[in-house]
Amino acid sequence: MRFRRVILSAAWTLAGATMAWWLCTSPPVAAQDDIVSHFKYGSIGTEVGVGVPYAIWRVLPVVFADKLPNRPGEGYERLGFIFEANAPQSRPIGTTYSSDRVPLVGLNCATCHTGTLRESPSSPRRIIAGMPAHQLDLQGYANFLTAAARDARFEAGTLIAAINQQDPDFSWFDALIYRFFAIRQTRNGILERADVNAWFADRPPQGPGRVDTFNPYKRMFGFDMAADRTVGTADLPPLFNQRVRAGMWLHWDGNNNLVDERNKSAAIGAGATEASLDLASLDRVAGWVLDLPPPAMPADRIDRGLADRGAPVYAVHCARCHDVDGDAVGQVTPLLEIGTDPERLHSFTAELAEKMNTIGTGRPWKFTHFRKTEGYANQPLDGVWLRAPYLHNGSVPTLRALLFPDERPAVFYRAYDVYDWERVGFVAEGPDAEKHGVRFDTSVRGNGNQGHLYGTDLPAADREALIEYLKTR
Repeated sequence: MRFRRVILSAAWTLAGATMAWWLCTSPPVAAQDDIVSHFKYGSIGTEVGVGVPYAIWRVLPVVFADKLPNRPGEGYERLGFIFEANAPQSRPIGTTYSSDRVPLVGLNCATCHTGTLRESPSSPRRIIAGMPAHQLDLQGYANFLTAAARDARFEAGTLIAAINQQDPDFSWFDALIYRFFAIRQTRNGILERADVNAWFADRPPQGPGRVDTFNPYKRMFGFDMAADRTVGTADLPPLFNQRVRAGMWLHWDGNNNLVDERNKSAAIGAGATEASLDLASLDRVAGWVLDLPPPAMPADRIDRGLADRGAPVYAVHCARCHDVDGDAVGQVTPLLEIGTDPERLHSFTAELAEKMNTIGTGRPWKFTHFRKTEGYANQPLDGVWLRAPYLHNGSVPTLRALLFPDERPAVFYRAYDVYDWERVGFVAEGPDAEKHGVRFDTSVRGNGNQGHLYGTDLPAADREALIEYLKTR
């Protein structure tokens, strides 16, 4: 009997060591052949930071459906993830899949930079790569994982039963690994990340289409998040035409003028580490978006005569700051002049800039270009019709509301993807927007819709012509 116990103990020890190796060795990640698929589903190295085992990830919205927000769709669609037909492993755009051992689902560039629109409530949904993911609630995704991990149902019996129901081929050996290792490690990993993200509770919800880019870096560098209560939430930007942005000051506050550093900092912010960052994959995506054009607005939605009358208005009043040949494009306009909400600007400090420039130490790509500014950067307006809502914090729903400030709503609804062709933006008010969208209150800290009054003193006819011309950009 004693001999049998020794043999069993040795067997379990060997099995445990094997399973630990299988779980902890960095898994290879599937690559995609064509660049569009690679952008949508290929890895950039985030699995180590935010990866969730695929089998668990797949059943979480089934087991914990009560933890998802009350938004349209099923499962992860209720967080704004986009599913398309014939996607690998039936995953949404912006998720990745490691191809060996315990497969992990991570995030990539398309998570934040793929959006949808519909021409009318009855129209099919159009998916646009490179467009801001105005419908995606990235913070909501993190909060969903946390809520699931804190629930008593996050245990082996419940999850393995759910996995077996979805995947009858889930093997006994897989079940063994998940029962004794993967589920516990996943739960612990999610809760550890929840502790890292505890600062969420001290700030307003970010909501769909927005993210706090740099407060996570403060937490990573050990800043006192209780003492620093700034709100860094800002709208997700597009990825169109990155070649013309070379040398311009990037991010909303113009804190870096090197596209490569901007790309890497975004990937690390999404969950990669300096060591896990997949440089070849990221470079492949970066090369593609250099010349990725924004889709044009449908021609039948543009009054060409009115747009032609708006062209000289744009040339006189807008081109200097927003045309690629303008002498102020890519430069920073001081906060005192532009007058928009100051929270995002204040959240990025000189101390943080200094710390950001330590990332990559000892590597050929070490950061060196981060700086502190005192304003917001002027951006080119290519594909501006797809960038709604507007301003750096997404606080103005349409171009019409931007140029007619008396029409800027105090409360509106984001993430509804039916387009408002007249006002130029997404439908943000009314029963459909309220039913399918997410409420946005401009009185909340960081959500102010003031400022950027350029052109608002022009005659109404000139502003209307300017709006029509901006449809053509």
